[in-house]
Amino acid sequence: MKKNILYLGIAVSIGLLGGYLLFGNSLDPISESHDHTEATDNQLWTCSMHPQVMQPEPGDCPICGMDLIPAETSAEGLSANEIKMTQNAMALANIQTSVVGSDLVSDEDGFISLSGKITTNEENNAIQASYFDGRLERLYVNYEGQEIRRGQLLATIYAPTLVAAQQELITTASLKESQPALYNAVRNKLKLWKLTEKQINNIETSGKVQENFPIYATVSGTVAMVMAAEGDYVKQGQPILKVSNLTSVWATFDAYENQISLFKEGQKIKVTTNAYPTKEFDAVISFIDPVLNANTRTVAVRATLSNKENIFKPGMFVTGKIQGASTRDSSEILRIPASAVLWTGERSLVYIKTHPNEAVFEMREITLGTRNGDTYQVISGLENGDEIVTNGTFTVDAAAQLQGKKSMMNASGGKTMTGHEGHTGMQATANTTTTASTMEMELPKAFQTAFKSVLGSYFDMKDAFVDSDADQVSAFAKAVSKKIKAIDVVNLGTMEKSHLLKSIEMLDAIASTTTLENQRTHLVVLNEHIVALAMHIKSPSETLYVQKCPMANSNKGAIWLSTEKEIKNPYYGDTMLTCGSVIEEIK
Repeated sequence: MKKNILYLGIAVSIGLLGGYLLFGNSLDPISESHDHTEATDNQLWTCSMHPQVMQPEPGDCPICGMDLIPAETSAEGLSANEIKMTQNAMALANIQTSVVGSDLVSDEDGFISLSGKITTNEENNAIQASYFDGRLERLYVNYEGQEIRRGQLLATIYAPTLVAAQQELITTASLKESQPALYNAVRNKLKLWKLTEKQINNIETSGKVQENFPIYATVSGTVAMVMAAEGDYVKQGQPILKVSNLTSVWATFDAYENQISLFKEGQKIKVTTNAYPTKEFDAVISFIDPVLNANTRTVAVRATLSNKENIFKPGMFVTGKIQGASTRDSSEILRIPASAVLWTGERSLVYIKTHPNEAVFEMREITLGTRNGDTYQVISGLENGDEIVTNGTFTVDAAAQLQGKKSMMNASGGKTMTGHEGHTGMQATANTTTTASTMEMELPKAFQTAFKSVLGSYFDMKDAFVDSDADQVSAFAKAVSKKIKAIDVVNLGTMEKSHLLKSIEMLDAIASTTTLENQRTHLVVLNEHIVALAMHIKSPSETLYVQKCPMANSNKGAIWLSTEKEIKNPYYGDTMLTCGSVIEEIK
């Protein structure tokens, strides 16, 4: 018995000694405490549904209220301004990358793309005016778009002076042998009033005065504007109708300031339109505006198109492709999608993938050349083979902001944003194409007051989108555009003016069409700029809700403003009225 107890004691002692030798260091309470503290200091917490949220301690997601989970903290080997994203975050934000080079963007054999629209050929426009004072008794052409032919009866007019002149003709007709000069003077006066020889002869032979005199068309064409109405008193020379001959039209394009040197009169241009997407129409540049538009920094480039088949309608959006001259071999030109570029007003930025097999990114400043449709030429900063973010760029930038790395808002890196601060910055940038929407803006009080008035008309337009009423949308868009154009922008910064100008451009595009699909396409871009400005309005007159539909804009997501928390989707209307959620409140 004593021997058994002795053997058992020896065995326990040996076991304790072996355990100490094997695990003694890990059981050191000081070491254990140190490791725990270090892990806690470096641990960040994120949301499984909103990976852009990063907080230094556990809690609830400020967006959806879900419990936060530990974020991956492994960042071994990363440089000071590199960020690493989880695969979950990459998938949720639909972040896509592409390799710079010929496979990224086709240079289209050196063609430069321009956007524009069809306008009437002003050289073929004519004004049908009244040639004498009088009252319009009847107006037979009274709506725009009506076709008229030369010699067609347009209106009848009661003209007291013409009545008197007719009476003079009848009186002097009996004196034409004895006083031929007086007779010829009366006839010539009637000719100056555009009466034909036949009309004058009829008055003379009938001996009767016509009280209501006919006005005939002197040109053929399409009525572009009715400028008078029945019962109006008109003066000699006052316009009654504006007539456009649409057998030829103008295609007017906007060319950026840095593209001007690439164009010249007589240059060939290929024109396509949404109405006939498979057809290309050949034309030549007939005019380049010598004056730069100081607001948009563009010049008008115009081509004349034959329209004998009535294919082109004024107001149509068209695209022009011009073979551009370049000082560099086209094989050396690098082009990247516009969606890859963040622009702050001073810097052009992209996010480059620095590790081929991991989701590690770093911001890089680049120099851009000309814009060609939806692509930019890269002068410096990128090389063939570089892999850049081409979709979800704003999400990557928001992650950099939240981690205090170099970003669009912070050129040198800095404080990590957490909680609601990070949420606000992220929501302002995610899935948009407005490159400066998260930049801090200082809006003058007078501007804020005027902009609140603009929002009232904006909400009317938004409701018309919800009702899918294209005509009402167009009417309200005109009203919003008019109010924005009336705002004094003298004290605004470059970025604020950029938001306003882009808003006006989109509003005018919405107003110029009654095709709901096109209107909603422009609404996506408009809302990015309107929301960016609204988020910097202090003390709005009522709580505003920034809402987002993840399915709009080809599943890239799109935002809008509302005064109601209830979702009423302007991008789909009754089709998916309640699709979306509130992502921000402006109180």
